[in-house]
Amino acid sequence: MTLTADTRTAWKITPITGSFGAELTAGDVRTDLAPGQLLGLLEEHLVLVIREQFLSHAEQVDLARSLGEPTPAHPVVPGHPDHPEILELDGAKGGKNARWHTDVTFVAAPPAASVLVADVIPEFGGDTLWANLRDAYATLAPGLRTLVDDLRAVHRISPLAYWGEPFDSALERDDAQKLFDDAQRVAPVVHPVVRLHPSTGRPSLFVNPGFTTHIVGFSRIESENLLKLLYEHATQPELVLRHRWRAGDVVIWDNRATMHYATDDYGTAERRMRRVTIRGGTTRGLDGFESSVVNDPLLTVR
Repeated sequence: MTLTADTRTAWKITPITGSFGAELTAGDVRTDLAPGQLLGLLEEHLVLVIREQFLSHAEQVDLARSLGEPTPAHPVVPGHPDHPEILELDGAKGGKNARWHTDVTFVAAPPAASVLVADVIPEFGGDTLWANLRDAYATLAPGLRTLVDDLRAVHRISPLAYWGEPFDSALERDDAQKLFDDAQRVAPVVHPVVRLHPSTGRPSLFVNPGFTTHIVGFSRIESENLLKLLYEHATQPELVLRHRWRAGDVVIWDNRATMHYATDDYGTAERRMRRVTIRGGTTRGLDGFESSVVNDPLLTVR
């Protein structure tokens, strides 16, 4: 994929909700994007939907490279044998995640963005939801914003984060044990509860039910209930976008200001996706705190 200064840029851009998200039509992502155009749209709208592009694996990686440097597929899960940047998500092989989460926040520098391609979609169900964590922060009551501004939270990988509980997955026992053992070797991290976007400078909440275990310095009761409040606030319908997939769709989201949820309501129907994540940088809070790996069990174990 080669992008030049004279590449056609006349995409039709249609807002999806009153809060965030945009659908791009009347173009081909292989040829019709000017340098930097997609990144600018992503940082403005947070979620971009581009219908029925039918990208090959190599084209998906090329598209991801137009946004930044692709990461390996996942810290503990192998990528595609020919494209190690691609994480394959097959519902029939345990590739489900019906839980709100932000991708890979259990590392010190989580991905900046994700590029998801739909290969096979069920006739019904299988939608993905995104929550706008930028507006979630902005719409908190002023006193609550003041409370969370300088807080920090521990994030760690759930041993079977992308496959549910063992009884609810397609994993064999040996595979589940390997994932569990690999996850145990990933040290937890501490992130700010509110982070500043490195490009726009806008603050957003940066906690998620998938990987945030607790707020540093709070009791269990305080932490669990404050996080529950923030999650319920962030997932109000007014702050959520729901995407109904078609085969060939490409959805790109800003991983620094959203979380998402893949609905598991399609039974045994086939659903196959593939994801590439873009390398992120330092995660910084409003008070200048930067995320760090921690090994102190008094801080991280909960």
